[in-house]
Amino acid sequence: QVQLVESGGGSVQSGGSLRLSCAASGSIDSISAMGWYRQAPGNQRDWVGDWAMQGYINLSEAVKGRFTISRDTAQNKIDLQMNNLEPDDTGVYYCYARILELGAGWSDYWGQGTQVTVSS
Repeated sequence: QVQLVESGGGSVQSGGSLRLSCAASGSIDSISAMGWYRQAPGNQRDWVGDWAMQGYINLSEAVKGRFTISRDTAQNKIDLQMNNLEPDDTGVYYCYARILELGAGWSDYWGQGTQVTVSS
């Protein structure tokens, strides 16, 4: 069974920084992508950024220049470093991954979500 476990998050003032981590565990054969979405109250879930198997890292225009993504392939882990946070960054952040589970096919998995609150 595969699962994603997130850590980090919390409350900061505008201009502050936070770091989120997501670790995948279980019967993992391969991971083709890992990334983050976020959802503000009353809004849809929006893509923040991701890492792809080819090594590319992509970030949305809303966070480019402020957020960075790093990937630890040995530990099946991805981090989201968030700097210069703004109140509009507030929301629940979800980690996701496309994983090939041993003995099974490719599936998308989601973390439980972690709250990020930025006050002005």
